[in-house]
Amino acid sequence: MPYSVAIIGAGPSGFYTAEALLKSSLDYRIDLIEGLPTPFGLVRFGVAPDHQSTKRVARTYDRTAADEAVRYYGNVEVGRDVRLEELRSLYDAVVVAVGAPLDRELKIPGGDKPGVYGSAAFVGWYNGHPAHRDLAPDLDTDSVAIIGNGNVALDIARVLVKTPAEMATTDLPDYAAEVLHSAPVRDVYLIGRRGPLDSKFTNVELREMARLEDCVPLVDPGQLPEGPAPEAGEREQRLQAKNLDTLRGFAGLSAAGKRKRVHFKFFSRPLEVLGGDRVEALRLEKTRVEAGHAVGTGETFDLQCGAVMAAIGTRAQPLEGIPFDRNKGVVTNRHGRVAKGLYVVGWARRGPTGVIGTNKPDADEIARHIETDLAGAQTAKPGRVALEDLLDERGAAWIGYDGWKEIEAAEVDAAAPGMPRKKLSRVAEMLAVLDRSGRSARRRAD
Repeated sequence: MPYSVAIIGAGPSGFYTAEALLKSSLDYRIDLIEGLPTPFGLVRFGVAPDHQSTKRVARTYDRTAADEAVRYYGNVEVGRDVRLEELRSLYDAVVVAVGAPLDRELKIPGGDKPGVYGSAAFVGWYNGHPAHRDLAPDLDTDSVAIIGNGNVALDIARVLVKTPAEMATTDLPDYAAEVLHSAPVRDVYLIGRRGPLDSKFTNVELREMARLEDCVPLVDPGQLPEGPAPEAGEREQRLQAKNLDTLRGFAGLSAAGKRKRVHFKFFSRPLEVLGGDRVEALRLEKTRVEAGHAVGTGETFDLQCGAVMAAIGTRAQPLEGIPFDRNKGVVTNRHGRVAKGLYVVGWARRGPTGVIGTNKPDADEIARHIETDLAGAQTAKPGRVALEDLLDERGAAWIGYDGWKEIEAAEVDAAAPGMPRKKLSRVAEMLAVLDRSGRSARRRAD
């Protein structure tokens, strides 16, 4: 009799875990339980709209979902429709793969002022996430400050300055396009507490900034070191050298002929968000790097801006019944094990690090743990049959993967020429697609 495994979350780490389990020597029935009708998590709601090639990884997830051992339960929220303790009683193993969807707080005076936005919320807004659909960011300003020196910060900067023509072949939602393309933003500041050697930009994304139609990236050459850090490893030195070469190219560019500018400001630590009812400026302290840490010099300056984006990291959402490390923003675990039969994978386990593919070896390890823990054990747990009975009893409006494919087809059909899809950004709109097709949102698996 196959073992039953429930995976909470149908983003990259959830799908990679399912894929790894399918390669195991044990026989499994694997159920992906997702709070939204739509799967893919970070791929759908975190990858920038203009990076459609990155989103193609979802084709791999389609193949995993098509395996007869796998079932998808969309629009099922753990804590609302089913409790974690119930899942643990119904399944031989439960894997938490919920990612890190919540913003870390900007803990400086004024960090909670209107006009300060966390990157998860802002990126979710321009990616059509139902939880952030109504964010309504105020971008009626000529300058925006982005705190952070990673790819998310670059994504936000790029989306803020790209022209309508540059975004015409993306899946940027109409409501976001209207706000972004009508905003008078001319200057975007990318702020890092440390120097360029400590930035987390990948070189591919950094080079994109030089190819923008109506925007120029600018760097103070005085902030660029001569070469990589001598104490860094060989691989890290190669990455640093590539970024330094790209940044030196930016330092030689002229803003003439371009209406917009992205300014890279290193060695600057945010101290306070200034303003009354809205953001007016960001107070910064110049820093120097000592032993890998940003040390304040005591010299401050104010950067005029009308909005602040805090791309300073995200954290997982605590689930009832699971130990949680609030300092690290992750589920408390030991090498992915949380308790007997309970595991955690991906960003909920280790924090928001790496790229999408970084979750794959992590998922492989969890699959090995499950195989080790279950090998030779008897199973009498009912898994999906009991889950469906429970959901039906509670009147939960859940959908299978075929229901998701109908929603996806509706988005593709509604897209303007050249666009990959026109995203539905409200759960009610997604479920209405199934109603129109005569398919109930509540679907039993075969």
